[in-house]
Amino acid sequence: MGFERLLKLKQRYEFDIIWKPILVGGVFNEVNQDLYEARESMFKNERRLTAFMKDLQDWARYCELSINWPDFHPVNSVKAMRGCIVALEHGRLIDFARGCFQAYWNQLEDISKDDVLAIIAVTANIDETLLLNSIQQKEIKNQLRANTDELIARGGYGSPTFFINGDDMYFGNDRIPLIEHALSYA
Repeated sequence: MGFERLLKLKQRYEFDIIWKPILVGGVFNEVNQDLYEARESMFKNERRLTAFMKDLQDWARYCELSINWPDFHPVNSVKAMRGCIVALEHGRLIDFARGCFQAYWNQLEDISKDDVLAIIAVTANIDETLLLNSIQQKEIKNQLRANTDELIARGGYGSPTFFINGDDMYFGNDRIPLIEHALSYA
């Protein structure tokens, strides 16, 4: 949701986006391990889960997105995020990232599977063989790790995290109005 809202914000304000795909699980493992326990307890508490799901659907409607809940959530997204690195290198990140979102949250596809990523690549106008081979390359793996480590070093603790003018950090989709306010003074 933050991804789409940031792109809409870019239509109203002049700014550059420097995309840095990260592995959110790597961030959680390093600085936010309590999230795993909190998520498990939320899923066991029907009242909290119902409130969370309502909030998710409210945000989805607000962002003009359709979100379903995959039975296999959370998914191992490492291959998809490496795919984002490849897509970025080929100028196709936005289409590839949207394709991953649609496959996972709309079509309930397992984006950890090569065949699913191949279809997303083709839809994003990326050669599927190139993508599947590239996500296994050490350079791509290292770039994803470097991006993740950089976010942690800069104080980030999840996704989406946004930085304005280098070090002005905002976390979460709900911070987009604050980002817009900051941009209006830039």
